[in-house]
Order: sequence, then structure tokens, then C-alpha cells
Amino acid sequence: MAIAVGMIETLGFPAIVEASDSMVKAARVTLVGYEKIGSARVTVIVRGDVSEVQASVAAGVESVKRVKGGEVLSTHIIARPHENLEYVLPIRYTEAVEQFREQVTGIRPLNRP
Repeated sequence: MAIAVGMIETLGFPAIVEASDSMVKAARVTLVGYEKIGSARVTVIVRGDVSEVQASVAAGVESVKRVKGGEVLSTHIIARPHENLEYVLPIRYTEAVEQFREQVTGIRPLNRP
């Protein structure tokens, strides 16, 4: 299974909460985090199978339209990101979200040092 990373950047926190909720409900993905950029910009990050991340991002974008004042600023999906990205950028699975990853994949991940 190719693990992808998907991101949605919105204007406004309520919009990103709505997008995040829709993303995890629409597909088998794990919400791994969010980043507050500044100037009311927020980015949410999900991980999962490539096709699931694509469906998740599409659902998130649609749901932002329901939020008054919400606006999608950008979206992006990276299939099979390089391992180095996971150690530098906030896109890796953490202990805090590991329980949700197990629910999505049904497979316990290997314990890495």
C-alpha cells in the first residue's frame, strides 16, 4: 500500500475543523496534524492510501463551502513522500494519533526506534 500525504490550507479555523471532520469521515485516512500558519491560515494534514487521501481531500474541499467565510487557499497530495520528509516536516504519525492509524489500516505498525 502506497502511503500518501494530503493537505488542505484554509482561511479561518472553523473551515479547517469542518474540512478535517469531513476528511476523516469520507475516507480511511488518519489525521496526523495541523499547522497554524498565521493571518488566519491553517493547514490540516492526513495520511493514508493514495486513493483514500484523494477522496478525503476532495470531501474536505467540498465541506469548506458550507462554512460562512471559509475559503480553501490550497490543496496538495504527495504519493509516497520520501522518508526524509517525515523526519523534518510535521507529516509523520505520532503516538498521539497511532490509535487512529490502527483503526484505519487494521495493521499494527512496526515499532521504530
